[in-house]
Amino acid sequence: MTDTQTTMSKRANVLSERIKTGAETLARFSAGLTETEWQTPVQGDGRSVGVVVHHVASSYPVEIQLAKTLASGQPITGVTMKVIDEMNAKHAQENTAIGQQETLDLLNQNSKAAADAVRVLSDTELDNSATVSLNADAPLTTQFFIEDHALRHSFHHLAKIKETLNR
Repeated sequence: MTDTQTTMSKRANVLSERIKTGAETLARFSAGLTETEWQTPVQGDGRSVGVVVHHVASSYPVEIQLAKTLASGQPITGVTMKVIDEMNAKHAQENTAIGQQETLDLLNQNSKAAADAVRVLSDTELDNSATVSLNADAPLTTQFFIEDHALRHSFHHLAKIKETLNR
């Protein structure tokens, strides 16, 4: 093993901290919402704020599993916008009455697990690339995939929620 493989990757640690920051920011904001705000449909989305926050929380395991696929040098196949849209629609149907505290607990649990999984990746794993079906089979690095999904996801949806609630 090289020194890079035996010590914690600084890049992985930074990515991990950014994932936590995004989730914590979304959680802090969401914890202060009224029930009416929690049930408000997000503009341009249609799902309620609560369902969108739960969506972010429940997406971390899938996003990290896909990142681990890339980290191992394997391509991501079969993941398309159609598949994601179907998954999101099913999630919304099954979670229309999701509670605020339950969602915040899941957000905390899954974001922590995601951050922990990213933290242990080596620089070599972060640099590994393979084709990603979601991105027109472009060869993407693990680091890019993490930044574009597990890291960006909470920030993206928080911005839409704030816009919807005029905050």
